[in-house]
Amino acid sequence: MTKQIIDINIIRHSISHLMSMAIMKLYPKAGLGVGPFIENGFYQDYDLPESISEEIFPKLEKRIKEMIKQDIEFKQHNLDFAEALKLYKHDPYKTELIADLKTAGEKEVSFYKSDWFENLCKGPHVKSTKEINPEAFKLTSIAGAYWRGNEKNKMLTRIYGVAFATKKELDDYLLMKEEAEKRDHKKIGAALGLFAFSPLVGSGLPLFLPKGATLLRELAEFVRTEKINRGYAFVQIPHIAKSDLYQKSGHLGKYDAMMPLMTDSEGDQFAMKAMNCPHHFELFNATQHSYRDLPIRYAETTTVYRNEKSGELSGLLRVKALTQDDTHHFVRHDQIQDEIKMILGLMDAVYSAFGFSEFLVQISIRDTLDTTKYFGADDLWQKSEKILIDAVKNWGKPYVIEEGEAAFYGPKIDIMVKDAIGRHWQLTTVQLDFNQPENFDLHYIGEDGQKHRPAVLHVAILGSLERFLGVLIEHFSGAFPLWLAPTQIKILNVGADHEDFCKKLADEFKAQDLRVELDLANETIGNKIRKASAEKIPYTLVIGDKEMSGGPLAVRVRGQKDMINVAKDQFLKELVENVANRKLSL
Repeated sequence: MTKQIIDINIIRHSISHLMSMAIMKLYPKAGLGVGPFIENGFYQDYDLPESISEEIFPKLEKRIKEMIKQDIEFKQHNLDFAEALKLYKHDPYKTELIADLKTAGEKEVSFYKSDWFENLCKGPHVKSTKEINPEAFKLTSIAGAYWRGNEKNKMLTRIYGVAFATKKELDDYLLMKEEAEKRDHKKIGAALGLFAFSPLVGSGLPLFLPKGATLLRELAEFVRTEKINRGYAFVQIPHIAKSDLYQKSGHLGKYDAMMPLMTDSEGDQFAMKAMNCPHHFELFNATQHSYRDLPIRYAETTTVYRNEKSGELSGLLRVKALTQDDTHHFVRHDQIQDEIKMILGLMDAVYSAFGFSEFLVQISIRDTLDTTKYFGADDLWQKSEKILIDAVKNWGKPYVIEEGEAAFYGPKIDIMVKDAIGRHWQLTTVQLDFNQPENFDLHYIGEDGQKHRPAVLHVAILGSLERFLGVLIEHFSGAFPLWLAPTQIKILNVGADHEDFCKKLADEFKAQDLRVELDLANETIGNKIRKASAEKIPYTLVIGDKEMSGGPLAVRVRGQKDMINVAKDQFLKELVENVANRKLSL
């Protein structure tokens, strides 16, 4: 991290501390849960004697600002366990945390004192509240949160806030959040008739209506075409497997989002697949391979199933059934760098079709303080981590290294894209795996006639199609480019006399693989145009006597107030070219 990031996170954590002081003044017997800094801000969990709403925020903010102006110092000191437990004898949450520290082998407990308030905390905090800008923070929302994320525990009250170094940064962030609310994919998806959820089907299991299914199909076919052009071979696997497969891969022991096992009438246990790699390993082992065959790129767009907690589900962004554009690259070790270069080139080509051009790159490595969570020897991990760092350096993009974020079988490159309102979304993942090839005894016959071990690259360009669609809905605010739009053209008739001509015109467009809808309802043309505009249709045609008699088409382009007149053949030609070139503009 840079110094600036460390400083602002210390400020965020310190404001959380001040918020607890304000809460304790109102509710002296409140239980204190955890309160870390997070991206852009902080949160703190409380066990309160009564429910509260966001109406309390002005009172809390006023008190926090008063404390900031008092120049209160934060003083760190340690207590032994007996003293710490005595201090929190009425707080079961802090008592539990103290007991955990003792079990972990800590000798003392870290506390921070500010004025009258003493809090169990490892810090760090600002030295004094004078380091905090009182105009650059805001409390934002209240939510419920189970203690320690366990649904069997008590539900606590979580208060969220944001904080920045300057008021301008805060104002810019709040404007972005306001715009993000307008672009909420759940609201737009419902308004445009893209997807739905059903309590009978289950939370986290989206149902896609025809227009939403069209979007998913276009995304999948686009990526499929790009991959075929680069030598990928598409395969197909079942959605379940014997639990033995996932025991061998290690997922049943190390991946906590596996769905519950099923047992058939013969007593065999089966798992719904949460990932595709073990199946693809077995496909690789099904035939013998020569060094000349590599790289082998198995690709598949298929759904996997993950037992995500209900509190973590969020529209299309976090679901239980997610469709991956998944690939596994079986490569010789001397091919790894070139293969990663090809993958990043594929990613560039795909993202450009959506207007994504700014990336953040993170190299996720293992947690060196707890290597028991991972497969494989130290030398393999060091080798694979160095290869990924070198690959990103060769790509020429700036990157950060995040310890503890690797998959249990290998490090990875995680790529975040910047959307239209400045938010970053993690999409492409490139994982380098030397360990599962050992585990599954993958091999090819080398030039020397001997068996050699390949490396495996686990790659998803879009990641989850459902999540990517959620990102796109918000990125485009539902106004998709022509090539992707579920309905590309809507044809409206002025009167009943124009219906047959509208139908014939629609057939001409459909013959060019354009997606067309007709609105022949007995309504005013103004009302029809307003509905088409609300549906964010790229092109709306209004057909009356002039158009039916051979005149130019009256076309309303999405986002433009005035209609334009264009010859039918020219209009059709321009649309076909726009779709073929996947242009972003109309």
